[in-house]
Amino acid sequence: MARLNGNWQNAQPGSAHGYRCGFCDNQVSSSTGLNFLHLNNALNPEALLRICPHCNQPTYFRKPAQFPGVAFGEKVLSLPADVESLYEQARACTSTEAYTPAVLACRKILMHIAVDQKAKPGLNFLEYVEYLATNGFVPPNGRGWVDHIRKKGNEANHEIVLMAQKDAEDLVIFVEMLLKFIYEFPNRIPP
Repeated sequence: MARLNGNWQNAQPGSAHGYRCGFCDNQVSSSTGLNFLHLNNALNPEALLRICPHCNQPTYFRKPAQFPGVAFGEKVLSLPADVESLYEQARACTSTEAYTPAVLACRKILMHIAVDQKAKPGLNFLEYVEYLATNGFVPPNGRGWVDHIRKKGNEANHEIVLMAQKDAEDLVIFVEMLLKFIYEFPNRIPP
């Protein structure tokens, strides 16, 4: 048996453990892997390693954390490559508790959406927000949310302040809705 950090040892293969895989985003249950037991408490594993039965990637659990973590939000279909990349970066940031970069990515997504929807490149951020609002890309009653992204993004970008989990998750969920409104839902209608 191998020791980890002088106090841990590998135990027998573990029992089934249900989780959402941070690699493939599927809800799974796996008993394939190892339990890492503390020498003084062999009945209660304090760390687990499980192999996802869907993608075969390893996930490490050490109470209360999971590595890799699960990205907040849902995938959005029919996105331009640059917008999709930024959105997935924002989601990935939430999985590692990098909330300030997630907020900054959400801010940047608004700029990319505006340019993709024919706004002139090189405008300032407020002009991009105005373009989206005045050209019908913001749903009814959504202007407040776009302004919230602008304010939080400016705060994260221009002030010495860290964003909280709630800030990042609020912005990711709104951006997700906006992306579905602009890209995914229109592309679900057959030509």
